[in-house]
Amino acid sequence: MKRCHNFNAGPGVLPVPVLERIREEMLSLPGVGMSVLEISHRSKAFESILTQAEDRLRRLLSVPDTHRILFLQGGASLQFSMIPLNFLPKDGVADYIVTGSWSEKAVEEARKVGRVNIAATTKEESYARIPKPAELQLDPTAAYVHFTSNNTIFGTQWATEPEVGDAPLVCDASSDFLSRPLDVSKYALVYAGAQKNAGPAGVTLVILREDWLARIPDGLPTMLDYRTHVQNRSLYNTPPVFAIYAVGLTLEYLEAQGGLAAVAAANAEKASKLYAAIDSGGFYRGTAQRDSRSLMNVCFRLPNPGLETAFLREAAANGFEGLPGHRSVGGIRASLYNALPLESVAALVDFMRDFARCHG
Repeated sequence: MKRCHNFNAGPGVLPVPVLERIREEMLSLPGVGMSVLEISHRSKAFESILTQAEDRLRRLLSVPDTHRILFLQGGASLQFSMIPLNFLPKDGVADYIVTGSWSEKAVEEARKVGRVNIAATTKEESYARIPKPAELQLDPTAAYVHFTSNNTIFGTQWATEPEVGDAPLVCDASSDFLSRPLDVSKYALVYAGAQKNAGPAGVTLVILREDWLARIPDGLPTMLDYRTHVQNRSLYNTPPVFAIYAVGLTLEYLEAQGGLAAVAAANAEKASKLYAAIDSGGFYRGTAQRDSRSLMNVCFRLPNPGLETAFLREAAANGFEGLPGHRSVGGIRASLYNALPLESVAALVDFMRDFARCHG
C-alpha cells in the first residue's frame, strides 16, 4: 500500500522501519510467545523493554545521573497540573513565559494552585515570535520558570532555552523533543508527549532532576506525586506497555541515524527547503517572524481564504495529509517531524510551485 505524505501535527509520522518492526513482532515478541499487547507489565519481557527505552533515551540526550526518567500517562496536559501541585508552594509564585495556546493552558492550571507571574508574552502580536531576552521580567523569588520550546499552532520555536539565572527551568518540549540535542543539565524538569518525535500517543516522557523531589509537599493524591512514579520506576499502576515498546523502537531508530546531531541536521535541511519555497515569489506568506521560525511546524498563508481552501483540497487529492492549520488560526501548517522524509518535503515544494503558477 502506498503511504501518503504525512504532515500531521500529532500524532505525527513514525519511522517506517519502526512500523515494520512492530508489524513483524505484533503476534509474538521474540522469545516471548505472545503479543506486546498481551504481556504483563510485571514480566521480565516488559522489564527489559522499559530498561532499554530508558537507557537509549539517557544515551541520546546524555541525561546526567542527577536526573530521573519517567514514562507517565495523561499527556502534557496532565503535566500542566502536576508541576505546580508538586513544585509551586501555596504562598509562592512561578514564572511562565507565554508563547502560544499550550503555555496559556499551562498558566491556567498553575493558577489553580498558586500565583503566576507572566514573565513575557507575545500574545498581542498573535504569537508570531519568541520573546527577546530583554523582555523577560522574571520574579527573583519564583519557584521555577516554565516555557514551551516549540509552538505547533503558531509555528515558533526557541532557538535555545531562555536565560533564567539560578531559577529552576521547566520545559514543555512536546513538539520538538528529540528533534535536536538538548542540554538536560540546565533543566529541573523536561516533559513531552511522545506523539511527535518519540513514538505513538499514550505515553509522556518526563526527565526530572532528582534533588527537586525534596520540594514536593506531603498529602498530594498518589498518582499526582512524582515521588510515587520515581519510587516505583513508572510502574505504580499499569503503564502504557505498547506505547513504551514503540518509544523504545523509535529511540533505537534515532540512535541508528547517528544520534540527535544528525537528526537535527536533517530537520534543518527539510525546514530550509520549505521556507525557501514560502519566501520565493510572494504568493505564500510565513506567519512567524523569521528569527522565531519553527523547524518542526511550518505555518503559512495564501493570498485569501478561497485559495487556501483550494490548496488544501488539491493537496489532499495529491496525497498530502495533515496540512490544514489549527482550527483556531486557520491557514496551512506542515509539520516536519523526524520521521518525515525529505522526499515528502520536496514533493510538497513541487506542488506549491505548481499551485502558485496556476493560481498566482
